[in-house]
Amino acid sequence: MTQSVNALLYSAINETKNINEGEVFLLKDLFKGYEWNRIPRNTRLLLGTLFLNYVNDKKDGIAAIEKTSSGQQKYTSRKR
Repeated sequence: MTQSVNALLYSAINETKNINEGEVFLLKDLFKGYEWNRIPRNTRLLLGTLFLNYVNDKKDGIAAIEKTSSGQQKYTSRKR
C-alpha cells in the first residue's frame, strides 16, 4: 500500500462517523479487511499509536477502553 500513515489516520478518523454510540471496535474494523491486510505491519503499529494519541487528545466521542488478549486496543463510541 502506498498511502502515507497520515492519510490512513485521516481515513480511520473519518470512518468513526459510521460507528454507532456504544459500539465497541478495533482500529482495523475501520478498514476493509483486504485494505488492512495490505498495510505493512510497522505502518499498522504506527497508525495504532497515532490513532490512540488522537483519541486521547481530541475527546471527540471516541474513547479507548481495555485491550484484547492479543494486545489490540479496543475503542467505543460515546455521545458526540
